[in-house]
Amino acid sequence: MIKLRGICRNFQVGDQIVTALNHVDLEIQHGEYISIMGPSGSGKSTLLNILGLLDRPTEGTYWLNKKDVSQLEERALAEQRQKNIGFIFQFFHLIPRLSARENVELPMLLAGKSANARRERSRDVLKSMGLDDRLNHRPDQLSGGERQRVAIGRAIVMEPAVLLADEPTGNLDSKSGDEVIQVIEQLNQEGISLIVVTHDPEIGKRADRHLTLHDGEVHHDTKKRL
Repeated sequence: MIKLRGICRNFQVGDQIVTALNHVDLEIQHGEYISIMGPSGSGKSTLLNILGLLDRPTEGTYWLNKKDVSQLEERALAEQRQKNIGFIFQFFHLIPRLSARENVELPMLLAGKSANARRERSRDVLKSMGLDDRLNHRPDQLSGGERQRVAIGRAIVMEPAVLLADEPTGNLDSKSGDEVIQVIEQLNQEGISLIVVTHDPEIGKRADRHLTLHDGEVHHDTKKRL
């Protein structure tokens, strides 16, 4: 499903070149549940951004569903993101003036779906998140856990194959965080590939496969024993 070969990402900082990823090779199969861990500056977020087609590698090749997406132009990258990838962020990134339903509908609106299709799909998604009584609430009328569940709904409304989560519980209390993790783990059990970047070892160890990054390289790639 995903194959990275020789992925490097360099950044110009002043008169120096900083290497965020250094010749990363990685394969991810459909339906896997992977945690990515490592110290700050190890390259976790850079790797997630490249996997999510939000950034381009300086070197190397990225195949997504057997298609080389490394050098696609911006329009084609946006189409690949829309079809294949959902994102969950630590700080939700909901639009304050829109209701929960309207926030979830946004990807469908951008994809040109009809108003009726958007309403029906967003209602179904929010109901599956336990938020059918919060459809018309704005983000400031929701708890942190509810906001993150709205963000998850927005991430999956287009039925992506891959869900990328960057510190999804980092802005939540432990109870809300556990509820959010259970929601995304259920999505994984239903077939979506789940990739979680986290600093929390308790969350990291829940995954079936664990990647540890250090200085832009994958130092450990282990799977749970059955």
